[in-house]
Amino acid sequence: MSDTNTFPWAPATGVGSMPGGDARESAKTVTGTFEDFPHLPELPARGPGADMIGRSLGLLVEMYAHVEPSGWRVSDRPGRDTRRAHSWLGEDLDALEEFTQGYQGPLKVQAVGPWTLAAALELRGGEAALGDAGACRDLAASLAEGLRGHLADVRRRIPGARIVLQLDEPSLTAVLRGRVRTASGYRTHPAVDRQVAESALRDLVAVHDGPVVVHSCAPEVPFALLRRAGVAGISFDFGLLTEREDEAIGEAVEGGTRLLAGVVPSTEAALSDPGGSVRGVRTLWRRLGLNPGTLAESVTLTPSCGLAGASPAFARAALAHCVRAARSLADNPE
Repeated sequence: MSDTNTFPWAPATGVGSMPGGDARESAKTVTGTFEDFPHLPELPARGPGADMIGRSLGLLVEMYAHVEPSGWRVSDRPGRDTRRAHSWLGEDLDALEEFTQGYQGPLKVQAVGPWTLAAALELRGGEAALGDAGACRDLAASLAEGLRGHLADVRRRIPGARIVLQLDEPSLTAVLRGRVRTASGYRTHPAVDRQVAESALRDLVAVHDGPVVVHSCAPEVPFALLRRAGVAGISFDFGLLTEREDEAIGEAVEGGTRLLAGVVPSTEAALSDPGGSVRGVRTLWRRLGLNPGTLAESVTLTPSCGLAGASPAFARAALAHCVRAARSLADNPE
């Protein structure tokens, strides 16, 4: 894993999803806004296979899934939904490649992490893979192999990129706390042992020879566990932080973990002035007794979550606002 202290992190980037279904327009928007840290857009509005879960299931090696009314379910062989996922991803990569000709610098790609995938993928009987330890191990191993191929493809297409791999784990806290409901809805799956969860994440982190970020827009992000798993950065909804997380955040900063702080709304809302958007970050730094001069070295600003639920106009405005807010933070850290 690359040392997060020497990696050329940029002050702002996006989370992942964008509204609409035009891959070229989304790639143009993202690369034009984040000139020094673009990301591969996801366009779930196109339907199954373009959604976060379906796209990542399409990366699996020797494991397949199809869409049922209840969600994604394991298949014996690749079918229409798998082919559609491959097609959408190829289209998105083609568009990104077009708009990153000659680019050199950090570039972020996203995939769903093993625990959120296990909570979302149904086995043949209809229960989540999360309830079967063997299925969880197989799923994580298949995802690791698929990510190796995916990252190699991105490197081939954009050879100047310094790739950041983001694992989306919005269900991780629920998995660790035994809050994921069974198919009946009357009970929940037992909590996954923290050491088991950490080990699976560590194995995924080892797939990539660059920085790995874990993103969660859920409350109670397990900062300490993620750091032990070896992630270089943690992406989260800043508005969901409480003072209970102060110690974990302080330890992360002092340990060199990059914070990708979601400070800009991801759905339609009035955008404050750039300084107002980062007021909470400055306040946190003061509360932790950290040197304001380290803010730019430690924080990348993002929307609070993906922008799939926003209008195209608001999505463009939110991304541009991230850049302006990051500039405000750098110019006036105190």
